[in-house]
Order: sequence, then structure tokens, then C-alpha cells
Amino acid sequence: MALSAAVETPGAPKTPIILVYGDSLSAGYGLARGAEWPSLLQRRLKREALDYNVINASISGETTAGGRARFDKALARYRPVVLILELGANDGLRGLSLKQSAENLEYMILKARQSNARILLVGMRLPPNYGAYAGRFARLFPALSHKTGASLVDFLLAGIETNPAMFQPDGLHPVAKAQPIMLDNVWAKLQPMLKSKK
Repeated sequence: MALSAAVETPGAPKTPIILVYGDSLSAGYGLARGAEWPSLLQRRLKREALDYNVINASISGETTAGGRARFDKALARYRPVVLILELGANDGLRGLSLKQSAENLEYMILKARQSNARILLVGMRLPPNYGAYAGRFARLFPALSHKTGASLVDFLLAGIETNPAMFQPDGLHPVAKAQPIMLDNVWAKLQPMLKSKK
């Protein structure tokens, strides 16, 4: 698990937490420590003088079922003001039930909302060789966003998905130079949420 956070000063007001809850695409699989997009997010927040701590609780290989199983504990531990939910890719690659995937993601979204967190759901897509399943998978995320009211990043890998140079030899995990592009995809939807008073 990639876990990062700024150190709190004892007695100081607690800095609001942005919780990144995802799989290897957020955990930084195959990258040097600090090169993954959630670490770049922390640095951008500092540059923008936005006072948030980014906690990256992502685990390589995580499915929506695995994420759901540990979600209540993570939510209670970190009490985020913003949840960035980036799960589902491993469900899709394994051809798991999309109905169950949707139920797992909805559970986490609703639990986070009950704790007054703002939610940013990160969409993913599958290679076209997955056929009709790939289409149903891609529609899962906007449908969930519409149903729950969660904000949506349409596709985490937008802008790099067709460029082999942006991926490690496995063809699945982005390289370091792709991470700023991934961050920009997230930032476009995250930034307005940070200004929200809701």
C-alpha cells in the first residue's frame, strides 16, 4: 500500500485530508517513491497554497470488493473531507461481475457521503479486445456518478491511453512521465471541489 501524509504538529488544528483510495494506478506500481500522481497532487496543493494533506491508501491489485472490505476502517481512521475513489480497473481486467462492482463502489460513495466527504469518482476503460464487456464497463462510472451525484473524472488515462511510450513494459501501468497528465485529468474535477463550501 502506498501511504503518504504530511506530519501534523501536536496541538495544531488538523489539516483536512484528501483520501486517494485506489489500485496500482494510484499506488505507483513500478515507479520511484514520490513519482505517482497522488504525491504530485500533494506538491500541487502546496504550490497553490491549498491546505490539505493527501493520504494515499491505494493498494496494487485492489478490486472493488477488496476496497469495500477495508473501507469502513479507512474512513474512520482518516475522516477525509474529499474521497478520490479510483477502483474498478482490476474488476474489469478479470471480467468480474459489473453489477457487483457497481454495488461495491456505490457502497463506498454512500458511506463517504454519510461522513460528509465530497466524492470524486475516477472512471476507467478497458482495451477494445474486451468486446461488449468493455462498453458496459465504461458506462458503469458515469451511471454511478449520475445515480449518486458523485463528481466524475471521465477517464484517468485520457491523453496517454494510445501512446505505448507512456506505459511500462506490461502495457498496463503508466510510467513516471505520464503521472502529471493523470494528475491534470484528476485536477480538472478536483479543484472546483476544493473551493466548495458544501
